[in-house]
Amino acid sequence: KLIESGGGLVQAGGSLRLSCQASGFTFSSYTMGWFRQASGKEREFVASVPWAGRDIRYAASVKGRFTISRDNDKNTIYLQMNSLKPEDTAIYFCNRDPPENSLWGQGTQVSVGS
Repeated sequence: KLIESGGGLVQAGGSLRLSCQASGFTFSSYTMGWFRQASGKEREFVASVPWAGRDIRYAASVKGRFTISRDNDKNTIYLQMNSLKPEDTAIYFCNRDPPENSLWGQGTQVSVGS
């Protein structure tokens, strides 16, 4: 099970920190990632972090603005989002990378005003 939190409404240039609490599987064994889905668009990859926290990947659209991290002791991953843009508006989901369909949660809404 995955539970996302931390979304909200911010103005362009603002920051948010998302959290994702995992349970029901061996969290530290998996690469974990953040994904997002804007209204009317396909869900897309945002960032991922392997179990050891190295070889982190980012989508080109967020590189340099977003930072993914994980705490294996807390079974939690985070997404620090800075310099937010209106085009970052979406529902943000966490999952394994590659995703496990049965683990998709409700996500957390991020809305960025211009």
